[in-house]
Amino acid sequence: MVTPPRIYCLVATEAPIAAVFRRGPSAWCHVGRWDLATPQYESGGWLRGRIFPRRSDLSPDGRWLCYFAHHANAHWSHGETYIAVAKLPWLTALHAFGTCGTWTRGYHFTPERQAPDLPIPYSLSPIPLEQFANERRRGWVEAPDSPPRSQGGPWDERRNARLQKQQPGGPWHLWLESVGHAGGEFGVDQAVDGLRVRYALATDQTLHLLEDLQWADWDHQGRLLVATRQGELQIRELRGDRPQTLFSVDLAALQPQPVPAPAWAHQW
Repeated sequence: MVTPPRIYCLVATEAPIAAVFRRGPSAWCHVGRWDLATPQYESGGWLRGRIFPRRSDLSPDGRWLCYFAHHANAHWSHGETYIAVAKLPWLTALHAFGTCGTWTRGYHFTPERQAPDLPIPYSLSPIPLEQFANERRRGWVEAPDSPPRSQGGPWDERRNARLQKQQPGGPWHLWLESVGHAGGEFGVDQAVDGLRVRYALATDQTLHLLEDLQWADWDHQGRLLVATRQGELQIRELRGDRPQTLFSVDLAALQPQPVPAPAWAHQW
């Protein structure tokens, strides 16, 4: 029986693009580009190592990927654990620097000019020490009944934080809850960076648990973007009693096939 891949996505805040992080087999990570307007999925780089999606980021325009990786066989001056900036969906490092190990924060894109001075409209800033930092930069807010940050410990790992996000132009709220650390960088039960989560859809009167999902978010049109626990990416439209699937692509059967990045991915 094939183990379904672990999937996490980052949606660009100013473009209909998402970065897709896929783990599986366990020694391999893969990155893809999800064009939400077309829609279509484009496979990109493979890494025989680990990428930490919750400590990575996609630039607002959907062009640049800042990723935090552990590559045990990395033969360069930055060491085995490092931050790199690349062109989505490839992993060719156009800028990189080492870290002191995996127990460090990743970085996110910021429009304020600061070090490092990159030849793009963004700089990098450390990701805050709080659960779901990527989601917060994308419009998610702490739910009223979420435990306070003070209960989370120095790494905010000791609480089951709950976030919510209003559907753009619609009546639904998407709920996201931490249900504890599974252990390890990705853990078990399709946990990403060791964090197990569950999702739900809610209105004022109803709450629908989305047990079949390992990741979800809204796109700018109010459509529901999901990664199922079986390894499928979908765009769902919420109309009537049942959601309508507008697009789907199955990533479960992908096997590591590293290929050289195209020439355009080697230059800013």
